[in-house]
Order: sequence, then structure tokens, then C-alpha cells
Amino acid sequence: MDLAELRGVRVPRTLDEAWLQPGEAWLAGGSWLYSTPQPHLRGLVDLAGLGWSAVAPVPAADGPGLTIGATCTVAGLLAATAPWAAEPGRASAASLVRRCADAFLMSFKVQEVATIGGNICLGLPAGAMTSLAVALDARATLLAADGGSRVVPVADLVTGPGRTDRRPEELLRGLEVDAAALTATYAVRTLSLTPVGRSAAVVVGRRDAPSGACALSVTAATDRPVVLRFAGLPGSEELAAAVAGIADERWYADPHGAPDWRAHVTGVLAREVLDELHAGVREAAA
Repeated sequence: MDLAELRGVRVPRTLDEAWLQPGEAWLAGGSWLYSTPQPHLRGLVDLAGLGWSAVAPVPAADGPGLTIGATCTVAGLLAATAPWAAEPGRASAASLVRRCADAFLMSFKVQEVATIGGNICLGLPAGAMTSLAVALDARATLLAADGGSRVVPVADLVTGPGRTDRRPEELLRGLEVDAAALTATYAVRTLSLTPVGRSAAVVVGRRDAPSGACALSVTAATDRPVVLRFAGLPGSEELAAAVAGIADERWYADPHGAPDWRAHVTGVLAREVLDELHAGVREAAA
């Protein structure tokens, strides 16, 4: 869509040049920005000019973690993690990235421009990169014009439909992922009312090694991410009680599903995720 009201696009080369002036908005990939009228905007600030690294390893005592730049595209993340599929220790994380990317209601062309940070900052319940980041226990780094910064778990950054904890003057710099998340085992289930429609429920199960700790993240079905944590793989009754304990007001309502239906199918998907994680443990022990 043409944004006819725009008067210009700035391309900053330094962070000092990137802060917004009245009537401006940050441009990352633009896949959402250009999909709907923006009559209030008079200018864009193209963050691609900052040259942030897309994906980079971070050394740590327990192995390398990962940073993901906010302007990294979905396609760029897929390319960076594709080699993991051949590594037994990180193959499950590679599969998780692919499954979350495929949960997007988009073509491969959109994946070439849609960015990780942009998708998360939209605060959409069905934001596929929010699902990914929450499952990875990723932390978001937010920068302020006065030089300050703060780090917020992505699970807490998205606070509701179209709402985040990011302040208007803050810029999302990127995500940090610990090494443990990259070697964990994942199981993913998604559900939509139509074969290629927007996700109505996304449940990701994660089992860490060697601790055996388990977490289930629920997105799309709820108005903000919900994470259920367990010391080990829970039994079916413990899991059912945890899902039932999600507050009624958290279940999301829109044309893609009613709250009571979403609550029900989330329980079904959670059981399937747990069964897959249990099967993986049995297979590893055999």
C-alpha cells in the first residue's frame, strides 16, 4: 500500500540519528506498516541503515548463547539456524524456529522482509516470533534516547492485543537467548479454524537438559503469552490443572476462535505436546 501522506524516509547510520521526530515511525521490514493506511505518519526512520547483526553467538560458560538483532528478518533467522538441523544437540531448536516461522500467515516473500523485532513489537496474540521468543525464554533489550537501557523477558514484554511494555521512546535492539534454550527439546502444536488461517492456538513444550525442567508456553489462544513451568515433565492431571488455572480473562476472542473453544483446544494440544516430550525421554533411555 502506498503511504501517500509521507514526506520522507530517513536512513540513520548511527543510533543518535535514529530517534524519532514528531510524526515519524520506525521502519523495520515494513510488512505490516505498508499493509494498512497510516494517515498520522509524515516520515519513516529506516532501521536497516544501522547495520545491526542479524544473528550472532554469545560466549558463555555453559556454551554459546545467541543474540538476534531486532531487524533480523524471518528468512534471515531461518538461514542462520538451518545448519543446526544436522547437529543432534540443536536440531530440536532448529525445528522450533521452522515451525514458528511457518505459523505466520504469510508467503515466503513476506518472510524475506518481515523482522523478528517488528513482529514482537506489534503485540499480536498470534505473533509467530512472539511464540518463538517466549518458548526460548528470550530477553528483549530496549534502548532509550538518553542512553539508558533495560532488559525485559519477551513473555512480559507483550502485555495484550497490540500492547507491549515498550515505552514510546524506547527502541527494541534485539533478543538474547541462553545456551540452555538452544540445546533443549521442543514439541510444537498449532491449530487454526482453517487449513492456512491465522493460528488460534500455539502450544510449545520445552524440556531442558540435563535438569529435566519443563515449560509450556501458550500463545495465540491467549491475549498475552502464558508460560506454565514444572520441575520435570508433569503428569496429565498436573498439566490439566495448570491449563485450567489460566485466568478466564486471558483467553482471547476474535473471529479466529471463541475463548471457551480456545481454552479447550489448548488443553488438547498441551496433552499432545506432553506425550511427545515423554516419548522423546523414553526413546533416549532405550
